[in-house]
Amino acid sequence: MKKNMHDFEKELAPFKAALTHHPLYTKIQSIEDIHVFMEQHVFAVWDFMSLVKKLQIELTTTQLPWIPSKYPQAGRLINEIVWGEETDLNKDGEIMSHFEMYLQAMQEAGANTLDMQEFLVRLSQGTTIEQVIRESTLTPYVKDFLSFTFSTIATNKIHVIAAVFTFGREDLIPDMFIEMVKNLRKEGVPLKHLIYYLDRHIEVDGDEHGPMALQMIEELCQGDPEKISEAIAAAKTALEMRIKLWDGISAELTSNVLI
Repeated sequence: MKKNMHDFEKELAPFKAALTHHPLYTKIQSIEDIHVFMEQHVFAVWDFMSLVKKLQIELTTTQLPWIPSKYPQAGRLINEIVWGEETDLNKDGEIMSHFEMYLQAMQEAGANTLDMQEFLVRLSQGTTIEQVIRESTLTPYVKDFLSFTFSTIATNKIHVIAAVFTFGREDLIPDMFIEMVKNLRKEGVPLKHLIYYLDRHIEVDGDEHGPMALQMIEELCQGDPEKISEAIAAAKTALEMRIKLWDGISAELTSNVLI
């Protein structure tokens, strides 16, 4: 059966529901649980920017001499997201990326940032992303998550990359998680930077970027049923990979589920 743009929501709904109601959220009850979560999740925060930058490269003009983009609507969305994600203001009014805000939140909470820092050092030395992932001591589910991201980028299929970006990397942390974090802070746990990061992400995403992202996919698929099918399949896999990431983190938590 040929796919159309209306099939996205229907086919992705079960995966989104599984993420919204994932048991991970109710297992996070202590600062130690926050540490486990952040030390794994930080890699998803980091690799998001490679998806964004790949879209910026493909949807805007990033070489000289400049020529107008073929995708002005999609280009505007990506430029807005790059501006907000790469050069935002942190809680103290300092300019930094959301990834750097997340590292700052980890340091404040006492989480270990060494694995992430070593990962970046190896990349800065010119080691390929594939080799860094393969040779790292990261958990298998984080390795799989990263490998999927960069294999998606390597397809150079812009409609596929856009679908993974839009449906697999939107805000997938429900309100109950944010409330738990705020409750831990009330108990004296130092999490003000994490709360700011979460609130800021929701604020920056807003109601505008979601509809614009859907329009971007529609523009890139151009009504082609084959491209729409590929985009839907990629979005499903992206959500499956996020579920596996959540499953892996959840399995590491020792707290009992709240009743």
